[in-house]
Amino acid sequence: MALIKSFTWKIILPSCVKATNKPSSKSKVHVSNQVSMQRLLLTDVSNPGSPISLNELSSSLVGSNLHVFTLKELQMITHNFSRSDYLGEGGFGKVYKGCVDDNLRPGLKAQPVAVKVLDVNGSQGHREWLAEVIFLGQLKHPHLVNLIGYCCEDEHRLLVYEYMALGNLHDQLFKNYSSTLPWLTRIKIAIGAARCLAFLHGEEKPVIYRDFKASNILLDSDYNAKLSDFGLATDGPQGEDSHITTCVMGTEGYAAPEYINTGHLTTMCDVFSFGVVLLELLTGRRSVEKNRCKREKDLVEWARPMLKDFTKLDQIIDSRLEGRYSTEGAKRLAAAAHQCLSHNPKSRPTMTTVVKALEPLLDLNDIPIGPFVYTVVPPGDHGHGQKSCGQKKNEKRGDGGKEKEDKKEEKGRNRRRKRRCVRVVRSRDVYSDTALYKALGTSLYSPRN
Repeated sequence: MALIKSFTWKIILPSCVKATNKPSSKSKVHVSNQVSMQRLLLTDVSNPGSPISLNELSSSLVGSNLHVFTLKELQMITHNFSRSDYLGEGGFGKVYKGCVDDNLRPGLKAQPVAVKVLDVNGSQGHREWLAEVIFLGQLKHPHLVNLIGYCCEDEHRLLVYEYMALGNLHDQLFKNYSSTLPWLTRIKIAIGAARCLAFLHGEEKPVIYRDFKASNILLDSDYNAKLSDFGLATDGPQGEDSHITTCVMGTEGYAAPEYINTGHLTTMCDVFSFGVVLLELLTGRRSVEKNRCKREKDLVEWARPMLKDFTKLDQIIDSRLEGRYSTEGAKRLAAAAHQCLSHNPKSRPTMTTVVKALEPLLDLNDIPIGPFVYTVVPPGDHGHGQKSCGQKKNEKRGDGGKEKEDKKEEKGRNRRRKRRCVRVVRSRDVYSDTALYKALGTSLYSPRN
């Protein structure tokens, strides 16, 4: 097998540099007949000193069906990256919504897309952009976001993904003030993400995701989870190596302790990060909340000791669920999270084991049924010592020790309070339970357009 000894970006990503010599038809036939199914490693292209097999390169990029867009095309579909098409911003750069069809490229399916634009002054750069192209251009799984294409012109680096209607898990879990994710939806999301990590770790050449967190789990209109943002992903240890050593990268609150302390990276680091997300789903709290008291700032340190004591689970389970969750399911989820968060990497389960532990939770039928009303507590008001209008009224009725005139006066005040209170409460009511969710599906929520 002939190896290319001279490394050039023009060979790897032809859109970045205009070709000077047109390959002969004979060489094209030779390449297409010798396509290898072996996945190209990131190091094969990110390290200029590494020799690259032309066959591996052809199968990884040409065979991936990625579209190579021009900057002008992406400017057109996003209306020149207008503010009206702006979706958000991450470590890579800003994200815009656009639409593609076969008028833009023959054979291109008509669909909405998300266009990520690299911020040249940001924390990420060409290496992270290249990682996304290499990994998502080759790996395919139902719970991996689909990379449609990319753009590489001069200093411009862009990525084009399928559009995910419900954004990311972080926003749905922590910033969606109109509703809260039902229990079964949380389990569904956890299982989908776990399956994806199990797939990555189970590759012949394992992939370590390295930045698993709620904001990197995207959700489609049916709450199917898909992992995105592979900029920090890396190839796992090969052969007899137990780990790879690298500079510590990731997000505070999610990184495994051994990785922070030693820089040793294994698939077990992803398992720890998954355990943190399980805790977030269980408690409704962020991995780090600096506005809380010192003991509760770090979610893992605060909640992990209570995961094994099922009598204390009620103290940490998301109160917004209002009891609408499976008691047995919560115990099993807590047990899985506790194992994933073990300080000893060797004591953590594989993601395949985690998937097997979580999948049965969807079939548990001990979730309380019947609709209920969940009242959103106003910002800054945590409900301590506060009673609903109905509770106040019942307490007044049961109080027989008051004078008649006092009762009349109190009754009048209650009427006035009730009129004001009911008006506010109605505007905050959110109907959410398992039966209602099954009946109405995703119409319970308001997907972001």
